[in-house]
Amino acid sequence: MEIRPAHSQEACSRMTTAELRSAFLVDTLFRPGELKLVYWETDRAILGSAVPMAAPIALTAPARVLGVDFFLQRRELGVINLGGAGIVEVDGTRHTVARLETIYVGRGAHSVVFHSVEATAHARFFLVSYPAHADHPATVVRGAGENVLDLGTPERANVRRLHQQICEGGPASCQLVMGFTELSPGSVWNTFPPHTHLRRSEIYLYFDLPPDQAVIHLMGAPDETRHLVMREGQVVLSPAWSIHSGCGTCAYRFVWAMGGENQRFDDMDPAPVQSLL
Repeated sequence: MEIRPAHSQEACSRMTTAELRSAFLVDTLFRPGELKLVYWETDRAILGSAVPMAAPIALTAPARVLGVDFFLQRRELGVINLGGAGIVEVDGTRHTVARLETIYVGRGAHSVVFHSVEATAHARFFLVSYPAHADHPATVVRGAGENVLDLGTPERANVRRLHQQICEGGPASCQLVMGFTELSPGSVWNTFPPHTHLRRSEIYLYFDLPPDQAVIHLMGAPDETRHLVMREGQVVLSPAWSIHSGCGTCAYRFVWAMGGENQRFDDMDPAPVQSLL
């Protein structure tokens, strides 16, 4: 498990491009046949991927980092499938998870094993985990999700559909909120004007980007913005003091996941366009 330390707003303002990418960008996920995990000190979040081929992949808990007997002893987990048909086996119960469907796995589950239905069209599971204080049952979110929001306008090039999959009023969770957003053809902006979350951190994964395209992700304090060039399958870590927004060279999708003091999707601190520097 890779460990990413937390970084302050002041430290971010002095970073070079390489240092910024090393601190906030994750580009080591989705290796065929492997489980990849990254521990982020901010809110003790864990993100990762599992790409099972012919053989299944079990979710393991590195004792040096977590100090527990099994991964979900003190945690909850959200998993979205970005690839072919898959199965997530929780304590012996097999749950089918199709592309763009999500499964929530609660605290206390001893065993989580990832399978691909077909090795030639393998599943690509993206994992996000936060500490949990209560037990909730494993639940698969089918189809579009618990709540779908259509946002944006063509004039602002930000027509998008937001799928809330693990959310307040949806599958019960402790603090995890998770879903994905898809941009309409001709739209490129996401989450603009941007905002910060004083009460929680956020994790973005950009996907369905052609190899020759990119998203320019805006981060940093509203009055001292920075940027990261993001490619297919890459993750950006967004601490509470940072905005998170982006503009792509084509339409794309991104997974968003949050953990913190509450689960209210609209609990955010706006950063109006005129305040950005």
